[in-house]
Amino acid sequence: MSKKESFVKGTLILAAAALIARVLGLAQRVPLEHIFDSVGNASFGAANNIYLMLLAVATAGIPSTLSKMVSERYALHREEEAQQVYRAALLFAGAAGIVITILLYIGAPYFATNVMKLPEAALAIRAIAPALLLFPATAIMRGYFQGRNYMMANGVSQITEQVARVVTAILLAYLLMKNGSNNTTMAAGASFGSVLGSIAAFAIMLYYSLKLRRDDKIAALNYAPVPKLPMLGIYKDIFKLSIPIVLSSLTVPAVNLIDNSIAIPLLIDQVGRDAATTTLGYLTSRAQSVAGIPPILAIALSASLIPIISAAFARRDHDHLKRQVTLALRISILTGTPIVLSLVVAAYSVNGLLFKSLDGSGIVAMLTLGTIFQITMMTTNSILLGMGKSRISMYYVLAGIIVKLVASFFLSKVFGIYGIIGATALCFIVITMLNIRMLKSVVDFRIMGKRWGGFAMAVIASGGIGYVLNEAGIMLTQVMPARLAFLFTCLVVGATVVIIYLVLLIVLGVISREEVASYPKALQKLLKPLMKLQPERARMNE
Repeated sequence: MSKKESFVKGTLILAAAALIARVLGLAQRVPLEHIFDSVGNASFGAANNIYLMLLAVATAGIPSTLSKMVSERYALHREEEAQQVYRAALLFAGAAGIVITILLYIGAPYFATNVMKLPEAALAIRAIAPALLLFPATAIMRGYFQGRNYMMANGVSQITEQVARVVTAILLAYLLMKNGSNNTTMAAGASFGSVLGSIAAFAIMLYYSLKLRRDDKIAALNYAPVPKLPMLGIYKDIFKLSIPIVLSSLTVPAVNLIDNSIAIPLLIDQVGRDAATTTLGYLTSRAQSVAGIPPILAIALSASLIPIISAAFARRDHDHLKRQVTLALRISILTGTPIVLSLVVAAYSVNGLLFKSLDGSGIVAMLTLGTIFQITMMTTNSILLGMGKSRISMYYVLAGIIVKLVASFFLSKVFGIYGIIGATALCFIVITMLNIRMLKSVVDFRIMGKRWGGFAMAVIASGGIGYVLNEAGIMLTQVMPARLAFLFTCLVVGATVVIIYLVLLIVLGVISREEVASYPKALQKLLKPLMKLQPERARMNE
């Protein structure tokens, strides 16, 4: 495996950027959750979820499509064709940004009033609409850089975007509060922070694009002349791939939008409008913020994986493809699980530490628990996209969304908001199982093999110990300030769960010496001393 094509480095860059961006996003939600009431929280969360879904629609899946098309052409030394495809995609992004911004601005009152049953959200939705002017072009640039395996630009732009968005959102909401504005206006001010974030992200990508263009001009002297591709032909190829891709990539935004749209209508007869609105606020401002942390690596892994899988598929390198699929699934599961466990068992303390009340801790815990299936779904989706199976992936996602809608309706009748959250996990499970079934028909791989038992033992033991420590830590609120007790508990639980989980993975032979040798050097230095804990018998367990 060549150094250039190893997706581990690209994944680590994007994961680090995504982690920083996610922490900044959480840092934004925490003060805003304290500033807003239930209407403000629900309105701001709704605006963000609609924006994220329409952003994917506005780009029509082209970033992922572009990443695939560019990586394939560079692998086959057809660089000039890749440049032509990139320029065509940028033209589409400009037009799509204008159209989708206008539609969102005009349609905001109708959606908020008639679908969500929360008319106060209309102003926040309108305030966030202008961000869609530039973000399609930014997304196209990121897709191109992914296809070229230059991940640093994407990472810097994500961090810059979040810094600008978080600072302006909190500042505008605070100034409006001091000015005596109501929560509807404050939520709109906070939503407008995304507009300034989009400007910052576009500026960073433009800088890196100009820098890369200078390098490409020198390299272009060695390009073989190729005929100009017809624009209609380029768009035909793009949309043939991108329409299935956008439906596949819309899973999480669509699920969040579904929850925003149906939560109040489904719960209003059970608990009343005020309680339903408050519950929706817990889901959007608290649970979705915390649950967004575990999939960070999977998001970065998915972005890095598509061009690597595409290049291997284009060269028909079956052995390399098998190694990448196996490694990707193992990394996503093994690294996502301890984060999920820590946040789930310490959900009460996390809620008490970050937010203004302890209400909604169960919602936080249950939604976060389901993200382990979101992680496997996202990783397997990306592998299928890289293999050119986007249409099949689209059908599987549609099947999962249908399951989500039907299950939400029935389960909410019995379990309320927990039924709606359970339907989300069921959606991810269905898509994951369908994806794995298809992958196994193409590539012969094993995720864990005989090591699933050891993995399960590590999960149960570390999660159980973490839960006991969290319950003990809660008692500290009787002898010290509550937030200080919750902070201490979160740190102890998180560190303990991760350490015990990692040690048990090694002792039980879930992580082998051969695998450690293929990891980045920094991880090898961390893990090699711990490998001495592994019994000889466990080393042979495959």
